[in-house]
Amino acid sequence: MAGEPASSIERIALEMASSLKLPHVLSTVTQGLVDDLGAAFARIWLLGPGDLCQVCHKASVCKSRERCLHLQASAGIYTNLDGEYRRVPLGALKIGLIATDGKPVVTNNVLGDDRIPNKTWLRENGFVAFAGYPLRYGDELLGVLAIFRRRPFEAPEMDRLALFANQASVAIQNAKLFEEVESLKDRLQEENLYLRQEIQSGHDFEEIVGESGPLTSVLDEVRQVAPTDATVLVLGETGTGKELFARAIHDRSKRRDRPLIKVNCAALPGGLIESELFGHEKGAFTGALQRRAGRFELAHRGTLFLDEIGDLALELQAKLLRVLQEGEFERVGGTESIKADVRLIAATHQPLARLVEDGRFRADLFYRLNVFPLRLPPLRERSEDIPLLAGYFVEKHGSRVGKKLRTIGKETLGRLAAYAWPGNIRELENVIERAVILARDETLRIDDELLPATRTKVPSEDLSLEAMERRHVTAVLDSADWKIEGPDGAATKLDMRPSTLRSLMKRLGVERT
Repeated sequence: MAGEPASSIERIALEMASSLKLPHVLSTVTQGLVDDLGAAFARIWLLGPGDLCQVCHKASVCKSRERCLHLQASAGIYTNLDGEYRRVPLGALKIGLIATDGKPVVTNNVLGDDRIPNKTWLRENGFVAFAGYPLRYGDELLGVLAIFRRRPFEAPEMDRLALFANQASVAIQNAKLFEEVESLKDRLQEENLYLRQEIQSGHDFEEIVGESGPLTSVLDEVRQVAPTDATVLVLGETGTGKELFARAIHDRSKRRDRPLIKVNCAALPGGLIESELFGHEKGAFTGALQRRAGRFELAHRGTLFLDEIGDLALELQAKLLRVLQEGEFERVGGTESIKADVRLIAATHQPLARLVEDGRFRADLFYRLNVFPLRLPPLRERSEDIPLLAGYFVEKHGSRVGKKLRTIGKETLGRLAAYAWPGNIRELENVIERAVILARDETLRIDDELLPATRTKVPSEDLSLEAMERRHVTAVLDSADWKIEGPDGAATKLDMRPSTLRSLMKRLGVERT
């Protein structure tokens, strides 16, 4: 090897420095040491969080569960990264001691050196020499590089290997920084895409409209809870504006400069919602062509709004509880723990306490969410706000269709006030929008076709939210001749996806008779 090691190390160093992908850098180092420098095997551990403590082979000698060395690359006779030494505690074993002492360990007599244990294993493999180097960048510990050989190191090789370890540290740090920049870039792209989708979709309201006592009381609670980081559970019937109140809380919080990220737990299939919440790694499942950040990552230091939380599957409820308790999660198909500083606002029209009794919702998650319950009054409890809301929607939709309506007919106002509005504000807006489109002059009028008088009463025998929701869904389906999809379908009129409407019909037991 005289004269050869210098050129070999230079070749490895050049290839290593030419890559900005961390896995490629690590593989280049370990495989190069095996192929060009005669190492029986070479390994690199990098510093990481304590993440496998419950199943770690070295847990008995670990003094701290916060950080340890993660085996990231192995070449030669051992290439498995999931073996006994996949995690090495700091300060334990020869690898952990090299990391904490910051000093290399190099010997040409592994059988006579007390620092190198497992003599039987050394004899069986014919190992003669060992070299271990701390990988440092300035004052920061990156990890440890270790080599076993079946022949001794010559003095010039030891000097070059020490220099090579420093070069490897620089290459690893550069790759890690590039990885962080790429991750931030991907996250910004995800956030920009999400925000563009938000802008394109628009929001139901620009402001919360109304002056009634029940609404004023709720707004007082919003002002009280918004500046805190407390979890808020927004309760209310369908169409009461739960998302609007979640946005009001976010906009008045210290997180208002970060995004409000939304997830509708009822609108996504069970197989996709986990990926939507926590993200996924490339190849985690069929169709996962690249790594994707989840909504928790996008909401970091912001607010996450989980609508229809009552529809979340029990398995995902357990994972959500872990994030709320520990502030960390893993992407689907990943093992790296990701920290998440997220303020959670959840919403539901379902009675969660009853779901807990029925075994459909975890009690511990319910108590975790129910820190600050915020009940939104249905429209029938704030009927004095109907004229204000009607005027707001007339102006909003009139400008959209290019009509200038100046008044609302007196009979129409009476009809609006008398109606029970099982679909609440959303139903009111839909009715006003249709009336604006059909208006022939400057006065808004609503007749029996738009709002039949027979629908103005809520049967007194059952005033539960579920019963009213069932009646409303059935009425809309009737008006659409039980057509679900399309511009004139019930899903469009209810402002929801066809798949969501079908799930809702199944849950409510709504069938065409």
